[in-house]
Amino acid sequence: MAQRNTWQRERVREALTDARGFVSAQTLHATLRGENTGIGLATVYRALADMASAGDADSLQSPEGESLYRACTSHGHHHHLICRSCGLTIEIAGKGVEEWARTAAAAHGFTEAEHVVDIFGLCRECTATHAEAAGPGEH
Repeated sequence: MAQRNTWQRERVREALTDARGFVSAQTLHATLRGENTGIGLATVYRALADMASAGDADSLQSPEGESLYRACTSHGHHHHLICRSCGLTIEIAGKGVEEWARTAAAAHGFTEAEHVVDIFGLCRECTATHAEAAGPGEH
């Protein structure tokens, strides 16, 4: 049984790497189901949670509160710019955010503070597409 789980988890890892931007476990499961892999939703959830714990995947909550995952392209603490329309994700450093978080925590007597900062917006291409769809003078 352990070997089956190994190939299943590896297939989840591959599917996450192939996905564009952040995806939900349900979306990833639907992709795998469409390929007739036989991988269950619970296995997808466990694999994603393990990958996030190991630092192999980024995890965040969407503005709607859904957990989303993305294969990590860099290790260490970082933040993301995420397009609400197409899912394009760019990893960014946040030196100013890091300093603000430490200062804000210390000002209130907190130690060992951790934070998550992800910025949701529209990428350049989606902004242009939305502007074209709105027509002149409508944006």
